[in-house]
Amino acid sequence: MIGGFQNIPKIPELRKRIMISFALLAVYRIGVHIPTPGIDGNALAAFFARAKGTLFGFMDMFSGGALEHMSVFALGIMPYISASIILQLLTMVIPYLEKLQKEGEAGKKKITQYTRYGTVILSIIQGFGISVGLEKMAGPAGEPIVLAAGWGFRFMTIITLTSGTAFIMWLGEQITERGIGNGISLIIFAGIVARMPSAIISTVRLMQTGEMGPLVMLFIVTMMVVVVGFIIFMERAQRKIPVQYAKRVIGRKIYGGQSTHLPLKINTAGVIPPIFASSILMFPLTIAQFLPKEVLEKYPWAGAIIESLNRGQLAYNVLYVTFIIFFCYFYTAVVFNPMDVADNMKKYGGYVPGIRPGKKTAEHIDWVLTRVTFIGALYVAAVCVLPSILIHRFNIPFYFGGTALLIVVGVALDTMSQIESHLLTRHYDGFLKRGQFKGRR
Repeated sequence: MIGGFQNIPKIPELRKRIMISFALLAVYRIGVHIPTPGIDGNALAAFFARAKGTLFGFMDMFSGGALEHMSVFALGIMPYISASIILQLLTMVIPYLEKLQKEGEAGKKKITQYTRYGTVILSIIQGFGISVGLEKMAGPAGEPIVLAAGWGFRFMTIITLTSGTAFIMWLGEQITERGIGNGISLIIFAGIVARMPSAIISTVRLMQTGEMGPLVMLFIVTMMVVVVGFIIFMERAQRKIPVQYAKRVIGRKIYGGQSTHLPLKINTAGVIPPIFASSILMFPLTIAQFLPKEVLEKYPWAGAIIESLNRGQLAYNVLYVTFIIFFCYFYTAVVFNPMDVADNMKKYGGYVPGIRPGKKTAEHIDWVLTRVTFIGALYVAAVCVLPSILIHRFNIPFYFGGTALLIVVGVALDTMSQIESHLLTRHYDGFLKRGQFKGRR
């Protein structure tokens, strides 16, 4: 791995791409600290101090702290992700979008254009909701968060937040095209990693005050290493279905005849299931923030339900695991169609040994995928529930946990894979094999 890093500066194009990625990510982090006009920052910070376990705190994680500061990037990249997911779901029910998806690069550009339009529309809706919500919020002493409420503030907030999201979307596309790695994923990655210093400082303070002993700290570090290693193993794990291609004679040349495999990832859905599951479970807690205390006192059963949905509670963990497993199967069914895979294999003369081409092959792939997805769903659920148990039982700031940890490790692996492909293409050693420089000029 050290040899791989040493070879990076020897490739001008790769070095340029990495520098562009860092520069654009730096622009994003600067924008996180540019505040939206018309907001009392101190009152807002006091409100978010009480809202860490709500949907606001969850959204703030993906915005890299921009929502907590109500900066121009407060919406983050979530509208783009939501628009992408909605469009993928619509391709299952709208024949026109399904046709575009199969038209190659031209269809992909058209879908990307629709995704941008959807991002702007969702940003306008969310911006309006946030502006109205801010007008109703107040700090701990009852001071208003918005300095001058009204339609002027609402229009300014909508324009500011929508422009900020559009700019982030542009940054992500530029990183993907001119930099290294997936731009949207790297922006989320940068927002999560940027909060790492504050988590380390909080942990050190707990040790200094005696609230956390050395053995507990050693346990946290050991758990971190084990969990990260487990995630890396599972993210790279695949179930390989053997595929054989028959020989075809075209003109004077013979094509095919080779043996290969169809890789099925253990975690096909990625981090989408925990994001959806967390959003659903956080929604009641967020609504409870706006309910008067008199309502909760009048209906104690509602307060009991809300209390049971707090992180670390048994009901929360059971529902969290259930939703994660459901969305793992749901999203896998959206992004992977066994029938299309079987048809493409049959079209090019491929078949699974011992299985008839066509429908039988699709059924076999679906049978294998169903069992592989179950293992992946249990793995994602275990990683996501573990931090909740540790925080609730040991009262420790387990920062890299759950969705954040999956995103950080997954994006890091994907980026390293792209860097390694650049190195190997130019006959340099990558990260997986340590050795001396063997490049050719």
